[in-house]
Amino acid sequence: MTELILQSIQREEGISREDFQRSYLKSLQPVIIKDLSASWPAMKKWSPEYLKEKYGEKPVKVYNANFAKQGKSYMSNVDIIPFKEFIDLVSNRSMDLRMFLHNLKAQMPELLEDIKIPSIVSGISRNLIFMFFGCKGSFTPMHFDIDMAHVFHTPIYGRKRVTLFPIEESKNLYKHPFACRSYVDVDNPDFNKFPRLKNAQGYQDTLKPGETLFIPGGYWHHIAYNESGCSVSLRCPHQSLSARLQGYVNLGVLMPIDRIMNKCFSESWFRWKEKQSFN
Repeated sequence: MTELILQSIQREEGISREDFQRSYLKSLQPVIIKDLSASWPAMKKWSPEYLKEKYGEKPVKVYNANFAKQGKSYMSNVDIIPFKEFIDLVSNRSMDLRMFLHNLKAQMPELLEDIKIPSIVSGISRNLIFMFFGCKGSFTPMHFDIDMAHVFHTPIYGRKRVTLFPIEESKNLYKHPFACRSYVDVDNPDFNKFPRLKNAQGYQDTLKPGETLFIPGGYWHHIAYNESGCSVSLRCPHQSLSARLQGYVNLGVLMPIDRIMNKCFSESWFRWKEKQSFN
């Protein structure tokens, strides 16, 4: 066995609120909705040229794979550069450089007018609509969202390869304690180092521009940029009280401890977490 055995993600079009909630939300099943963003002005307006003209001088934080590595760069950006400079890098080079969790209301509020809140579920916040940008060849390492919220992720342009696992696969993914991270490489799995990984049951598919991926709260995800691209994510709270409480614990207790311990005892803290992940 040299690669993971993964299912494709179900696709839907014209799905009703009732069918979505019955078939996917309640059962926490991922789905790609082909037409959820069909009415968004962003799909036609948000070209690289338009974004550079409107916000080109705005400084933005950019990240690479060091975000997930222990040390001073852990959970930190690698640089702050003008948005137009970043877009040029994204458009013309293949490298691991990304911009993520860029809050539109706080940073580029006029762009919110180009995103229509879908009626497929209640509770989507206009205050938490995030932009993601990445070069061809960049990727988001395996993790789950710390607040346990449901996510609706839509590429505006550029295809992405997405790999998903339910939270129940955390042991097979060698989850690090005090963090929402796994250090397995799903593109080049090492079954000698991570033997449980071969038992992991998950999904993989290519997300096209205009398609919306529903990532249930707590789902592990790894996202690779097949092409340079821009995406947005909408979020709503998990319907489970226990999942929401876990999100609060993750944010208010576990993440601060992880940051402090990494700052004070970087290498030994990472080695301890890695050792615990194999238990």
